[in-house]
Amino acid sequence: MADHELDVRQMRKPDKHPAIFRAFAELPVAESLVLINDHDPRHLRDEFEIEYPRGYDWEYLAKEPRDWRIRITKLATTPLPRILTDAAISAAGSADPAGEADPAGVAWKLQMRERDLDSNIVSLAPDGQIGAHAGPDVDVLICVLAGSGELTTELDTLALTPGSLVWLPRRSRRQFAAGPGGLRYLTVHQRRQALTLTTAPHRSEA
Repeated sequence: MADHELDVRQMRKPDKHPAIFRAFAELPVAESLVLINDHDPRHLRDEFEIEYPRGYDWEYLAKEPRDWRIRITKLATTPLPRILTDAAISAAGSADPAGEADPAGVAWKLQMRERDLDSNIVSLAPDGQIGAHAGPDVDVLICVLAGSGELTTELDTLALTPGSLVWLPRRSRRQFAAGPGGLRYLTVHQRRQALTLTTAPHRSEA
């Protein structure tokens, strides 16, 4: 069976990757798409590694100026189950796919385009805080990986320790404070628009 061809050289840059992923998704298993591009699409291959690890084959057919041709073969009907990170290593805060936390405290997150869930590993420095706020319009499940801290609700304060499995009902009031050893936890919830969390400065000793 002849390969499907997709020439993206004349497309606007923002349209290229979405068009390629749509064409790939429509392929039957074992069929191929020949991508024609004006440069080596290394960033596209990085995205395929996120979206379809082990589920595709990538073969260069031509590497000419303004005429790069890559055969991308579909190996599985859907994206394959995969191991995303080692939560034990992530809990320790070591250099791994979870990496260092960004200014909002997020050390790892789901990256796949096509998903129904969002998930993050949030890391708070010793005595760090996420200030009081009303949660988003989705329920959130939290599992504490390492460290300790407190969750302050509208009425009381709950102790957080490794293994604590916490339910945050949608729109509930909450505030997080890390203990002297920091706090690291995994969140899972329905996909939604990104929520920006602001971590407070470390508390200084009086």
